[in-house]
Amino acid sequence: MIFKGVGDHRPYPDHGLTQRSWGSIAPSQVRLDRLVTTQKHLNLETLLAEDSTFYGDLFPHVVQYRGELYLEDGVHRALRTALQRRAVMYARVLNLDALAPGLLGAEQ
Repeated sequence: MIFKGVGDHRPYPDHGLTQRSWGSIAPSQVRLDRLVTTQKHLNLETLLAEDSTFYGDLFPHVVQYRGELYLEDGVHRALRTALQRRAVMYARVLNLDALAPGLLGAEQ
């Protein structure tokens, strides 16, 4: 098993981060088996493309919400990591649990 789970949506509230805002979050190591994807389908061309990160962020985007880690962007990078037989990758992690625990907890 590569991921903890495979989802088809983002179960967390909209965080409003732009691509530029994500760049201000320092990358940290994340285990693939702790991630839940937010998309079920992957374009194989994206996975196999040599320049798939040329126009985007080099690091996947992960959102921590209610103790779970959701892979919001970069599933092709995560799969490449798994194909290289690595269990850990670097990603930018936005911790919604730490940003507004009272506000987000009220939605339960």
